[in-house]
Amino acid sequence: MTLEKGANLSDIDGEEEEPGEVIESAPPLKVGEERELGNSGIKKKLLKNGVGWDTPEFGDEVTIHYVGTLLDGTKFDSTRDRYDPLTFKLGTGQVATGLDNGIITMKKRECAVFTFTLPSELRFGVEGRDSLPPNSVVQFEVELVSWITVVDLSKDGGIVKKILEKGERDASPGDLDEVLVKYQVMLGDGTMVAKTPEEGVEFYLKDGHFCPVLSKAILTMKKGEKVKLVIQPQYAFGEERRDACDGFGAIPPNSALDFNLELLSFKHVVDVTGDSKVVKKILKEGEGTSADEGATVTISYIARLEDGTVFEKKGYDGEQPLEFITDEEQVIAGLDRVAAMMKKGEWAIVTINHEYGFGNVEAKRDLATIPSCAKLYYEVEMMDFIKEKVPWEMNNQGKIEAAGRKKEEGNLLFKNGKYERAGKKYYKAADCVSEDGSFVDDEQKLVKSLRVSCWLNSAACCLKLKDYQGAIELCSKVLDCDCHNVKALYRRAQAYMEIADLILAELDIKKAIEADPQNREVKLLQKSLKQLQAESNKRDAKFYANMFARVTRDGNFRVRCSNFQPLPTSTKD
Repeated sequence: MTLEKGANLSDIDGEEEEPGEVIESAPPLKVGEERELGNSGIKKKLLKNGVGWDTPEFGDEVTIHYVGTLLDGTKFDSTRDRYDPLTFKLGTGQVATGLDNGIITMKKRECAVFTFTLPSELRFGVEGRDSLPPNSVVQFEVELVSWITVVDLSKDGGIVKKILEKGERDASPGDLDEVLVKYQVMLGDGTMVAKTPEEGVEFYLKDGHFCPVLSKAILTMKKGEKVKLVIQPQYAFGEERRDACDGFGAIPPNSALDFNLELLSFKHVVDVTGDSKVVKKILKEGEGTSADEGATVTISYIARLEDGTVFEKKGYDGEQPLEFITDEEQVIAGLDRVAAMMKKGEWAIVTINHEYGFGNVEAKRDLATIPSCAKLYYEVEMMDFIKEKVPWEMNNQGKIEAAGRKKEEGNLLFKNGKYERAGKKYYKAADCVSEDGSFVDDEQKLVKSLRVSCWLNSAACCLKLKDYQGAIELCSKVLDCDCHNVKALYRRAQAYMEIADLILAELDIKKAIEADPQNREVKLLQKSLKQLQAESNKRDAKFYANMFARVTRDGNFRVRCSNFQPLPTSTKD
């Protein structure tokens, strides 16, 4: 089995990949052991183990010490003799190909001997190269002193990132996050044009800072990472001159910029509602999983208006923390949604627009009155929560009781016009008594009745919310269990009528009347269907009438169509 170095298993088939060395999937070399690298003709003998786990790639800048000899021991070059290690870019032909391909298998501080035949066209910048005949077999004793990972962010050399110090693994910021960075910016001649304070500068990535592509580069970094960025003029300020302002020096037109940049830290920012009207900035990460809907949560918070006025405190200054059940409308919608997705020990700043707060009405709270349409700021800590039990944690009796309780809660919400929340309750109720084979015979009838009732009620919620496809799917589930269920046929017919599928609606209504000939609601729906069919027939008649041209005297006709010329027809006696 072979794997091309640098290959990404998530790449789409057919995508063009960077060239790389094909290496054997084999156990690591032991000190003193020698092995050929794939079918490359290069032999590697390990002299000293390196540190870490990663290795350089083509394009990286490596620094090595080497001693080059022929097989008879004749030395033709040595960086150690000059006390001057060689730094070069891998894969660019600055050294013999065999040495390049060997170095990409090495770890930092590793020492190894590579033996290979020099190609007839030698490209190796050593003093003794002229004295080496083509196709000589050579040995290089190499120590990989260090390397700098080089990444071409723009794929055209316009934004090049050199990683000077790696950061924490799996700790990268996202598009919405707030970052704290430290940097120095210099022109090509070394003139410094910008420098942050020692403690760094903080900003939101989406807002940008200093240079248009700085945020793009930071998105590729990890916490604690230090890099050198080389940004060409077209990705910096182009042909425009940037005058000195806000503590930054002047930048002439067509200037390349060199950044020494460090990502000190970042705070995750989450768009809770997906419309940027409830945003959570995490100050301290929590542990474990989030609370989720239906959990009993305990939080402490300080709530402020936009001008800093504190209008409520819980868990501070002698006030008890607030305990409530999420997704039960016991607090404002924004705080409810945030609490459901917080982890234990998490601490966050939450911004809530009025649509998820107190709306467009004035509200009196403990410490201040909240004006209408006010934006709210909560500093919240999730102290503890108890998750709602899931079905697999209950016995059969518990599942049945939970399903009945949630169904009744859904019914109350439905009566109050809260159809979305009612639908969630019905879904959870049906989930409690899903068909998992654990219910005994005397429980099966009750369980089936509960499931069917919840599916039907969920379908009614879907109709209210104009989710007609959802209603069709739920009614179909009922009809799979009971093909003569009149409510399911009635509600599915309603949904079909709303999406103008009058044929399927008519079939369901006919089945419902067969099952219950005296059902008044079904007959009224049938009447409405006939009206829709009549209107549809009128529209069709008008449509086809407009398609046909006037009939000619001899009985021929022309078709009017914007896409082609009218064609005459002929008749035979």
